[in-house]
Amino acid sequence: MAEQHNDRIETVQVRRAPKMSVFLLLGAALGIVVAMILTFAFDGTADPSPNTGFEYSQGQVFGFVALICAPIGVALGGMVAVILDRRSSKRARSIQIDHDTVTVTDDES
Repeated sequence: MAEQHNDRIETVQVRRAPKMSVFLLLGAALGIVVAMILTFAFDGTADPSPNTGFEYSQGQVFGFVALICAPIGVALGGMVAVILDRRSSKRARSIQIDHDTVTVTDDES
């Protein structure tokens, strides 16, 4: 059995980057909280809708408002994550690493 060592020094960039999924989920949660506040803060009317003729419960109104607020929250969370990612790329630093490769060959003659 023969071993071959290949050793070289490389320069790499190291930085801290935000996790996009966390910001997207937090944005969606914030959008749902805003939808809940908007739904229950304002007391609606018991009259039927002039457009559809139906009466909507608070749960239905919450669903409609959440369909609007959640994607807006996701978009805002994504924008915050991208801004933080751009800022972290400016703070990247270069470090030197030792890259060692070992290749083992089985020499059976």
